[in-house]
Amino acid sequence: MSVDVLIVGGGLAGSLAAWRIAALHPSVSLLLLESGDTLGGNHTWSFHDTDITPAQRAWLQPLVTAQWPRHEVRFPAYARVLDGGYATVTSERLHAVIAPALGARLRLATPVQAVDRDGATLGDGTQITARLVLDARGGGPEHVPVGWQSFLGQEVRLQAPHGLQWPILMDATVEQRGGYRFIYVLPFTADTLLIEDTYYIDGPAIDAHECRAAIAGYARDRGWSIAEVVREEAGALPIPLGGTLDDFRALSPALAIGVRAGLFQPTTGYSLPEAVATASLIAEGHLNEVPGVYARMHAYVTARWQAGAFNRLLNRWLFRAARPTERRIIFEQFYRRAEPTIARFYAGRLTWPDRLRLLTGRPPVPVTRALAHLRS
Repeated sequence: MSVDVLIVGGGLAGSLAAWRIAALHPSVSLLLLESGDTLGGNHTWSFHDTDITPAQRAWLQPLVTAQWPRHEVRFPAYARVLDGGYATVTSERLHAVIAPALGARLRLATPVQAVDRDGATLGDGTQITARLVLDARGGGPEHVPVGWQSFLGQEVRLQAPHGLQWPILMDATVEQRGGYRFIYVLPFTADTLLIEDTYYIDGPAIDAHECRAAIAGYARDRGWSIAEVVREEAGALPIPLGGTLDDFRALSPALAIGVRAGLFQPTTGYSLPEAVATASLIAEGHLNEVPGVYARMHAYVTARWQAGAFNRLLNRWLFRAARPTERRIIFEQFYRRAEPTIARFYAGRLTWPDRLRLLTGRPPVPVTRALAHLRS
């Protein structure tokens, strides 16, 4: 079998790329392969309004499950409401919209043995060739030094309205253990919430039983009575402390996109803005000129990696210079900055003045310890 465009991996990046190509190039023969039974797995992806362009938001909007005009953070010393809009896409909505749109161009429950620049070999040995192959299988290089943002979340239905008007991105007033810990809360409806127990820690493992107990205790302390746990999700996002772009490029002979290409916010692990940008970049160009697609993506990935160098420096301070008990202080100081600086940080578009502002003031860790980790 041969197609014009083959995408391997129906996670966020692969699904968005396929959906956008199908919308803008209906005559192109396209095939998306996913090993699971649904697109997107069991995930929730969120983004700030300033993370993507208005044009990108317009085509993404059918996937948005919930959106809010502002969000807040809470620390022991202060709480703050920020005016920036925030929105969420769930894997359930992703599958419900994109799977029907792709129709026969999607194959679920289809494991892949190998991927190369000219096609893929399926689990049963079937060969599929393509002019353009996008490798969206996820995963990263094993030897790159990383910290971890690990979490367990439960979407819960309450017995009564919760009263929240907008998300709590970080409630760091909770007990700190093992690193920087906070609770993340998304109010989907008047009586449903996603509550995540989240950690910035040195290793990926967290105790699921403790997380579930912490979520139940957090709800109870706020007077919320849980009627039902609708679903549960867990994850461990690698937070790179160093490495090179070549470490990611060595992962696949095909054109990698998504996390496999190193396209995610280095300090938070947020991947939706980069997945949206990649889908736009590929689909809005000429797909019949494959070298041009490679050139556009090469330039984009290189630029984003270079833009993330400052974040990787901050990550080293967070995980190496700062002791686990000091990590909350770093985030507490960060959220005192001006809202435009915070927005540009999340979008991965910090200016040089922004970087200077983030480095000035009373250091959250001793200067001598911080300077020792300037290099990866």
